[in-house]
Amino acid sequence: MKLILKEIIHRKFNFLMGLLGMVTIVTLVVFFYTMTRATQKETIRLTRDMGFNVRIIPGGTDINQFWVEGYSNLSMSEEVVDKLVNQKSVNYAHLTATLHKRVQWRDKHVVLTGISSQEREPSGAKKSKMIFAIEKDKVYLGYEIAHQFNIKEGDTIAVFNKSFEVAKTLTESGSEDDVRMYFDLGTLQSLVKMEGRVNEVMAINCMCSTKNGDPLGELRAELKKIAPEAKVIMKSSVADAREKQRKMADRYFFFLFPIILIICALWLGSVTMTNVKERTPEIGIMRAIGVTSWSISKQFFLRALLIGFIGAIIGFVIGTIGSYQLGPNIFNVTKIAITPNYFLLLGAVIIGPFFAALSSLLPVLWAVNRDSAELLKE
Repeated sequence: MKLILKEIIHRKFNFLMGLLGMVTIVTLVVFFYTMTRATQKETIRLTRDMGFNVRIIPGGTDINQFWVEGYSNLSMSEEVVDKLVNQKSVNYAHLTATLHKRVQWRDKHVVLTGISSQEREPSGAKKSKMIFAIEKDKVYLGYEIAHQFNIKEGDTIAVFNKSFEVAKTLTESGSEDDVRMYFDLGTLQSLVKMEGRVNEVMAINCMCSTKNGDPLGELRAELKKIAPEAKVIMKSSVADAREKQRKMADRYFFFLFPIILIICALWLGSVTMTNVKERTPEIGIMRAIGVTSWSISKQFFLRALLIGFIGAIIGFVIGTIGSYQLGPNIFNVTKIAITPNYFLLLGAVIIGPFFAALSSLLPVLWAVNRDSAELLKE
């Protein structure tokens, strides 16, 4: 090792070029890996905000009536959510029980919607809520209702002779939601005398990619076993958009990764070849006095391992700092998710030195397998 350190000091420029190559590869891998993970989280969050893409409704629902009215005129037990949760299905997420009822209010047709304050997760994972939770005895008003009747937040309105405080007036959505009143699920169930009943469970499908290319078929088959009294409708356009975005994020990293590896391997190999050529007289003398090829090779490989180890640590630090600096400017939603990945540091410290040694393999083999007389002649 002492001899190696002396050689590094003597040919410091060559060593620094090799170190620069190793720092570059680790920096790029750490940076792109961190940013790709952030891209995936950002994509998941943004596509999640596109809304629920699965609707679980009573099995006897007339689909024509469902699409005309916007909800089923039948109801089912709220226990259907418990069945899905107890089976720990990984194909449904953000299960939210809802109840819809169309009524006439102040001579206008409006839709009353009760939303469960809990989003159930069969997987047991803790996830941020997709939709607002409404306090009891409070109501959220759609834009058109609030606009037509000039109702402000903090006002009190009466529904079925019961008073509710307007906790929020929603922005214009350009859909039926503008003529909707939102309540806590239990509150609305009590209000319309439908305790324990729901007519829809909203969810997100977590299996857009399937082996047979039929996620809806698999969802229906699974629900038939768990809750045969219900059936599934899936918004395919939302599910497809979510899946395409996730796949694009995955391809981005896996396309760049091999290109980075190849370029940096050639760089390290070239630096080692330069070092080998500079040390040709030394190699020739050592071979002439009987030093084995393995002993000579070991010096080059130990030098490469040192480059890999130091470069891995420096590259991890630079790559992580780069992610911290650029990430928040790119990912507005999940910028707090950009954190140091110490598994990457461990992987870099273990794999980096071996990658550097492997990149040096061909130049070293070329040098130690040449005839000593030929080397001295040069």
